Amino acid sequence: MDVFEIVTDSGTQEGIIKLQKAVDFESKRAYTLRVEASNVNVDPHFFAWGPFKDTATVKVTVEDEDEPPVFTASGYNFEVEENAPEETIVGRVHAKDTDMANKPIRYMIPRYTDLERFFSIDPEYGIIRTTRPLDRESLPWHNISVSAIEIGGHHQDAKVRVNIKVRDVNDNAPELASQNEILLCENTLDVMMFPLCSLSQMIEIISALDKDEMASHQHFHFSISPEVTGKQNFTVKDNRNSTASLYVTRKDFSRTTQDVYHLPIKISDSGSPPMSSTSTVILRVCSCDARETILSCNAQHFILPAGLSMGALIAILACIVILLAIVVLFVALHRQKNEPLMVFKEEDIRENIITYDDEGGGEADTEAFDIATLQNPDGANGFLPRKDMKPELQYPVQQRPEQATSNVDVNCFIRNHLCDVDNDPNAPPYDSIQVYGYEGQGSVAGSLSSLETTMNDSDLNYDYLQIWGPPFKKLADLYGTKDSVNNKL
Repeated sequence: MDVFEIVTDSGTQEGIIKLQKAVDFESKRAYTLRVEASNVNVDPHFFAWGPFKDTATVKVTVEDEDEPPVFTASGYNFEVEENAPEETIVGRVHAKDTDMANKPIRYMIPRYTDLERFFSIDPEYGIIRTTRPLDRESLPWHNISVSAIEIGGHHQDAKVRVNIKVRDVNDNAPELASQNEILLCENTLDVMMFPLCSLSQMIEIISALDKDEMASHQHFHFSISPEVTGKQNFTVKDNRNSTASLYVTRKDFSRTTQDVYHLPIKISDSGSPPMSSTSTVILRVCSCDARETILSCNAQHFILPAGLSMGALIAILACIVILLAIVVLFVALHRQKNEPLMVFKEEDIRENIITYDDEGGGEADTEAFDIATLQNPDGANGFLPRKDMKPELQYPVQQRPEQATSNVDVNCFIRNHLCDVDNDPNAPPYDSIQVYGYEGQGSVAGSLSSLETTMNDSDLNYDYLQIWGPPFKKLADLYGTKDSVNNKL
């Protein structure tokens, strides 16, 4: 049986039973062993007392162990027809619990083996079904796994590989094997070149392809589509070997008249059910030399100069547009740079310059002129007469200080006043310098020029200075009348 072996322990002289092969509870639950023990080193004086050995019966019982379920097959191969409807049965897997408890089994498809969920499985009976129609041309084989899990206990599970083949059906129509254009030379059929030929010349052999698996056992049939009406320039001859010959039936092809022809060809197969499609063959008329070597097939040569391609023309136009944009941008920037800040002409500018010794002075002086008066268009025509106007606001007459006399030294007075102002850190000087565009304009005091004075100082009356307010207080004190001074004295 060679399932067990027994060895002697040299130290204790005990027999040790060892397992040589794995045991299965479901196959054999118990083993009976006959063990013999003997003394190999016997004293000759005791031979008469023999024999010096003994036997015993040993019973070995195999305990049941919780094992995972076992599938009835190591792998499964199923087939399902292409485009089968949803819930079509693909096959069934079966597993059982070999333990004595014989726990129930539940089935599932691991998500990682069927990412797009093409199949579902009955968790109790293990029946695999489709969840959607399958396309053999997209995926001819599906390899999934099925897990069997026992309910209760340690939830032992087992997996098995399931291979599903999608059977092909004739659901794809044949198509042209090549979509390349067929090139024709102008005046393809020249009577001088082919004097013995009829007005028909083969120009191409066409073939078809079918995505279906059974295409290798089918034959394709070719014909010109029925919707082609009128005079036909081409004919198709079916060669009965899944190819067809394309013939041209005219000789006066010209690129100037028509450079491209579209020929619809119907292609059908012999499958069940038969499938057919219509493909378009494109024929382009080209310029050729005497040896029928193609020189040019592009229509752009009729409208472009010799040696100038469409790409070169586009590049030239793009460069011209870029140059024009640069010129327009340069002119705009130059015009913006030279544009004056004021809208007035240079010769029409009238301004005054106000200079102050200290910050904050001169707020009252900024109203000394009116810009509208300086820009009077009548002022540019010649001399404008002076108009002395008294201020509308009347200030009370202020008397001169008592120390002022008619013989006041003006020079000394100004120097003393200037010295006092310069030494005063709190109050800024009130005087300022104003430059006017026209003499006497912008000031209600009129002209103070001595050139226009025609009378003596004794004949002048400066009483009006006293009613002009604080701006002319100092002048009123300096040029006050003698009567006012005498009254104060």
